[in-house]
Amino acid sequence: MEQHHQHEHKSHHSGHDDSSHDSDSHHGGHGHGSHDHTGHHAMMIKDFRKRFWVSLLITLPILVLSPMIQDIMGYSLEIFPAFDKYILFALSTVVFFYGGWPFLTGIVDELKKKQPGMMTLIAVAITVAWGYSSATTFGVEGSTFFWELVTLIDIMLLGHWIEMKSVLGASRSLQKLVEMMPSEAHLLKNGETVDIKVDRLEKDNRVLVRPGEKIPVDGEIIDGESHVNESMVTGEARPVKKAKDDKVIGGTINGNGSLTVSVKQVGEDAYLSKVIGMVREAQNKKSKTQNLADRIAFWLTIVALTVGVGTLVTWLALGKPFVFALERMATVMVITCPHALGLAVPLVVAISTAISAQRGLLIRNRTAFENSRRITMLAFDKTGTLTKGNFGVTRYGSLDGNPDDSQVLRLAGALEGKSEHPLAIGIMEKVRQEQIDLPEAENFRAITGEGIEAEVENKKVQVVSPGYVKENSIEVPGKAYKNEAETVVFVMVEDKLAGFIAMADEIREESYEAVKTLKNNGLKVYMMTGDNEKVAKSVSDELGLDGYFAGILPDRKLEKVKEFQRNGEFVAMTGDGINDAPALATADVGIAVGSGTDIAAETADIILVNSNPGDIASLILFGKATYKKMIQNFIWATGYNVVAIPLAAGVLLSAGILISPALGAVLMSLSTIIVAINAQLLKRKMQA
Repeated sequence: MEQHHQHEHKSHHSGHDDSSHDSDSHHGGHGHGSHDHTGHHAMMIKDFRKRFWVSLLITLPILVLSPMIQDIMGYSLEIFPAFDKYILFALSTVVFFYGGWPFLTGIVDELKKKQPGMMTLIAVAITVAWGYSSATTFGVEGSTFFWELVTLIDIMLLGHWIEMKSVLGASRSLQKLVEMMPSEAHLLKNGETVDIKVDRLEKDNRVLVRPGEKIPVDGEIIDGESHVNESMVTGEARPVKKAKDDKVIGGTINGNGSLTVSVKQVGEDAYLSKVIGMVREAQNKKSKTQNLADRIAFWLTIVALTVGVGTLVTWLALGKPFVFALERMATVMVITCPHALGLAVPLVVAISTAISAQRGLLIRNRTAFENSRRITMLAFDKTGTLTKGNFGVTRYGSLDGNPDDSQVLRLAGALEGKSEHPLAIGIMEKVRQEQIDLPEAENFRAITGEGIEAEVENKKVQVVSPGYVKENSIEVPGKAYKNEAETVVFVMVEDKLAGFIAMADEIREESYEAVKTLKNNGLKVYMMTGDNEKVAKSVSDELGLDGYFAGILPDRKLEKVKEFQRNGEFVAMTGDGINDAPALATADVGIAVGSGTDIAAETADIILVNSNPGDIASLILFGKATYKKMIQNFIWATGYNVVAIPLAAGVLLSAGILISPALGAVLMSLSTIIVAINAQLLKRKMQA
């Protein structure tokens, strides 16, 4: 994880599939779990695009040959007078099966999941239109719906294509987690090391872990000592010292010492495998939620079927001929699936995802984005989210009256340049920033567990821990300690205290503003961290959070999120590491910080590209605006139905009013245009 901050996300733009809705209604007929390939989403976009253009081409001759279009346009065109209707039938049948295929397979998926939505509505409408029109072609009295059928399919294909292009596909998260596990281990056998596959290790085998390697399994150290970077699991920024009898976790990174580890948990019982299990379970639960378009489509389907069948039964009961009743029923069912509905949401989604992306928010799960307006509390991970996640120098100063504070850094740097200790990396970073020239250090040696010493410019210089200072009862002025979150090291020259260097995981500048904005909007802000109580408290107090939980591992983060949800909170979780993955997947809205690990980004619904916690506030406000637009568009799209359905059913027949298919067509086009214009207004609103 050293390159923790370098791999700015190549993975997220590659458009994998949106399996947060498993076989989301829009991706008809391809049930896919979360282990799919990057190309799948792209292939489906291509497929919709191809079906759209092919269907559109075939639609042109259908429109030209349709009697109703000829009536409206006032021309008459007959190619083969007796055969025109069969040509229409043949062309429309091609569009019905080829263009309508994603919807016809989609209805099967939705019904299997017992979640009828958009696909069901479209499939019912096109099947009725095609069935009825085919019947009239071959002898039943009545007018055909061929041109309505094909334009409906065209528009729905266009809508799905626009929408899939706009929402980033996702979820190779589990695969990413699996990749974190080392695949080989050095097995110690009769004094020799043999490289074997990790899955062939057995309990109580002994393995050697060399400096800088990933620890292959969960186990216990029998020999050696080292610092282990466990930030991926605990979120603790500071590497942890490990010696004989300490436990280690597979996938964490060994520091500068060699370790001999006795294998304790293998395979399914290993810690990382359990985390993988938690993520998988959470993702499966989440894919059950439906987005707004599907929920509305479900009701429209019910209305269409009820009113359609009701119309048929009523007219038959009133003694009208079966053919008349059938035509009314078909008209009702075709009208219920408004063309406008096919574009109402995709256009808003396309625009809102594009604007979000410009603002540094990549949306990967649309349902979660729609729900962001409902968030009542935010749980932040600390390391790497509210803080920068690297151990840096926060303060330094001299304690021996020397006015030049940088002298302290200069001496410490001379020694630390030779050390591999994690704190040394932070000190050297500061030396580079301040462009300090370092003197040579000679006769370098480590003071066991207490620090390091060397000769610099013919003086004995030491960099030591607070423990060393205490043991040698050296008086330390109060200004060296500021708060509990810092680790302070001391610089000694010729056994006298010369200065101190305080180090901590620094809070991001943007965190202050973000917390304030969120609290002003009435949200509760909590922090969950694997770091210790002192550090957590100091960060929480500094930022003015509503509360914090310290020292908690991934499974506890997950439990906390569930607990908040049980108490009726709508939870957004923000994190950047593997230790956040299960909680990100479980939270109502999971938000990953861009500078974090790929794995966090893969389990989240939304990614903050600029790693700025402040973007979350704009996300919530933007989520509200987007939702409003969607609702407005639904009202426009379905408002037309409210008028058209009763008229099509023949409610006012006695008054001589029966919606003619021509009028239906005009109303239909109007509502589609209004919806498209209204979606564009979202841009204006967000730029304002």
